[in-house]
Amino acid sequence: MKSREENHFVIGVMSGTSLDGVDLCYVRFSKTNISDFSILHATTIPYSKERKKTLQDAYFADTDTLNALDTSYGKWLGKIIESFVQKNGIQKVDFIASHGHTVHHRPEERYTRQIGCGKSISKTTGIATVCDFRTQDVQLGGQGAPLVPIGDQLLFSEYDACLNLGGFANISIHDKGKRIAYDICPVNVMLNYWAQQLGAPYDKNGQMAQKGVISKSLLKILESLPFYSEKPPKSLGIEFVETTVMPIVKNKTLSPQDCLSTWVAHCAIRISAELPSDKNQRTLVTGGGAFNAFLIEQLKEKTTSQLVIPNPLLVNYKEALIFALLGLLKITGKDNCLASVTGASRNHSSGKIFIT
Repeated sequence: MKSREENHFVIGVMSGTSLDGVDLCYVRFSKTNISDFSILHATTIPYSKERKKTLQDAYFADTDTLNALDTSYGKWLGKIIESFVQKNGIQKVDFIASHGHTVHHRPEERYTRQIGCGKSISKTTGIATVCDFRTQDVQLGGQGAPLVPIGDQLLFSEYDACLNLGGFANISIHDKGKRIAYDICPVNVMLNYWAQQLGAPYDKNGQMAQKGVISKSLLKILESLPFYSEKPPKSLGIEFVETTVMPIVKNKTLSPQDCLSTWVAHCAIRISAELPSDKNQRTLVTGGGAFNAFLIEQLKEKTTSQLVIPNPLLVNYKEALIFALLGLLKITGKDNCLASVTGASRNHSSGKIFIT
């Protein structure tokens, strides 16, 4: 490894909509070649039942409650980051880059809200913190999402596409000289919902879905949702689940297993339609859904693109890694949001920096 003077050392922090926990990723980036990086330590801190419910309920909270949660959640993030640093004997952290937890995402109203106060993180840890990566993009007319594609472009350019199967599926492609990316459909945020009704935190390997029966009537309704025919840039938030998906699925008297099976079929159709079609083209697949063997099997049946699932470290921590990169780009004054991806009026360097 190069000396400390030749590298940036960053902790990336990510909380996804599937609410499985907070990903922490300690990364080394070369100062002379940003694509020369390594993940040195990484872990996921699961949410307690109480904290998970608090975050779920935040969607319906009033402004004062949300502001208080922003601060308390930021302090909690600071404490788990401190513990992460101590446990791994980390000696040098240039700064923390935290995505925060998305509570609201309504770019059409020029509004997005992530909680996890950067000032509280910085004050708790004593380490400079970059956060609030989405707001500026939305103010510039963009979707504020997805933000990971700049990392796909800089760190994983050898792939024709990068597919993330997290709470929502999103894809990033280099097309006609520019990077485009967009959300495809909800994935784990729905699969986890039904798995939890069956007493499991998630559907391991898709075993529950595999035993279910696909509802053709529900699938037909889902396939007709207007979002899927919209052209990018476009993004999804929990609003889509609460206002569009839930009223549909709750109107059906299906077992959770049949809902799981139907949703996997829906995901496979939606995602395969967006993948490269050439059998020589490679798609990097990351996110928790990459471990869902049944979903991956259904995808492989519907696409000729080569699906490449990397080592588990990268599958699990790619988003936290890339938010570390977004923070580095912000700190060094470089653009970290691409107008071709989000639809903003221009490329820009987004995020707020807090220094204790």
